[in-house]
Amino acid sequence: MSKSFFRNAFDRVAAAREKEARRYVNGALLSLDDATLKSLGHSREELMRSAKTPFPF
Repeated sequence: MSKSFFRNAFDRVAAAREKEARRYVNGALLSLDDATLKSLGHSREELMRSAKTPFPF
């Protein structure tokens, strides 16, 4: 059975907000130094690959 209009709209809004939050967090993580990123389990290259928009730093 297909999803209702409201459920489909909610799913799309939730997905858009999740993408927005991921971009914000990536930007904040990229402002950290490499040692801190490594201690958090990330690398600058990994974050740059996953970024959808270019960052100025």
